[in-house]
Amino acid sequence: MHILLLGAGHIGSAIARRLVDSGDYQVSVVDRNEHALQAVAGLKLTSVVADTSDAAALAALLLPVDVVINALPYHLAAYVANVAKQTRTHYFDLTEDVQATRDIAAMACDADTIFMPQCGLAPGFIGIAANQLAASFDVVHDIKMRVGALPEFPNNELKYNLTWSIDGLINEYCHPCEALHDGHKVTVDPLEGLEHFSLDGIEYEAFNTSGGLGTLCETLAGRIQNLDYKSVRYPGHHLRMKFLLDDLGLKHDPELLKSILRKSIPGTMQDVVLIFITVSGMRDAKFVQEVFSRKIFSSHANGHYESAIQRTTAAGVCTAVDLFAQGKLPRSGFIGQEQIRLADFLENRFGKVYSELRA
Repeated sequence: MHILLLGAGHIGSAIARRLVDSGDYQVSVVDRNEHALQAVAGLKLTSVVADTSDAAALAALLLPVDVVINALPYHLAAYVANVAKQTRTHYFDLTEDVQATRDIAAMACDADTIFMPQCGLAPGFIGIAANQLAASFDVVHDIKMRVGALPEFPNNELKYNLTWSIDGLINEYCHPCEALHDGHKVTVDPLEGLEHFSLDGIEYEAFNTSGGLGTLCETLAGRIQNLDYKSVRYPGHHLRMKFLLDDLGLKHDPELLKSILRKSIPGTMQDVVLIFITVSGMRDAKFVQEVFSRKIFSSHANGHYESAIQRTTAAGVCTAVDLFAQGKLPRSGFIGQEQIRLADFLENRFGKVYSELRA
């Protein structure tokens, strides 16, 4: 199977390493920045410098391949998917953008190839795990999904370091969020619903952010009472982001906010991904609750130091592609993350990163 990977950045390079090291895929990587392709230098793949914003050039790149993995910024998701439909190329991406996913789902209705967006951590794995837990109940009352990509050693006022795409971060902080309330789909505001909890002796806060539910609202509407997703941060982050976004009005000037954060908040590779899911409901006439939790840390392996968000996000999309290649997913149309069986994911050579249980 020939795979074209768009984007050789933080996540793209981690995806490329996994696919190439598996020995089972022919991989080509495209980036408009020749310097970015240095991240995949030395791997047995084909690297191409190209302007992916040129639809004709992109179509020419897609025509000879079987699968495209889109690791470009979220605002290019629907555009790339549309070109993939024209070239009849199977499509995977990492977007958290709600509208882009709706647009891609509409494209997939009459397609003879697959369209599988949101193949990362959240949306992505979080939906697979939550859906599997819910399936073990006779009646589900509540599903609470909490995910954080956090620095291991926070030491600034925001209690945060940049661990992944700043475009994606601001997108989820500024756009409306989906949820289920009393069985009905509702829209809630980002940064609202603040709550606090403790896990393994560490205090956290969580609040609404956009996109983490993926397509679970559509899948579970009418079948459960309440469903929500919140991003996890260290205490104090929420208050300061509300000041920046609301009081200073920077949600109306995202480019300025991104510039400020890039200049003032350092990135880090020393991070931890926190996953905390609770499902409550009726089973065998008893009201019970089940919890799925993980902490996944950065790691050094095969000569590369990878952050936790690199490991988990790359694992998500590589597992989806691998399962597709193995015939464990549909061959056409739109595929939501929750269509993957949790056992299939965790048993996969790429997905096993989510089986780590380090405290």
